[in-house]
Amino acid sequence: MVPEAAVTAALLRQGRLLDGCSTALLLVGAAAGLAQLLGARQDLWVAAICLGLVMAGLVQKYWALRVAFDAELFERLDRLTLAELDAALQSLGLLADGKGGRALGDRCQGALRLLRNQALLLGLQTLLLLGGLLYSLLSALPT
Repeated sequence: MVPEAAVTAALLRQGRLLDGCSTALLLVGAAAGLAQLLGARQDLWVAAICLGLVMAGLVQKYWALRVAFDAELFERLDRLTLAELDAALQSLGLLADGKGGRALGDRCQGALRLLRNQALLLGLQTLLLLGGLLYSLLSALPT
């Protein structure tokens, strides 16, 4: 396997860890949102934060799927040429005609951009959770 492809595949496999953390935050957001709906005290800000957690988690799932798929493709570059990979993707409708032929370095950069998007969404979820906790603590203080 080409070293650049092997390193990229290894980095992309780390997306599973990001996805697991994001799934946990998505479930926290869903549970807290459900508690908001069923609870006696309903707060619009908490509900909005929960919705944001769930939505960011769902978008992160999309990026996680793309990252996992790219990781699999990069792992198979020891048995396929880039032209064969492009032909297979085009025959499945996963790559538009004329979009193939990119250099391996460009493909690696594009795949790592997907991983960064996934990490940014996990960061957004984390900030939303921390903001929600801070808001809940501050709103519970006596005025």
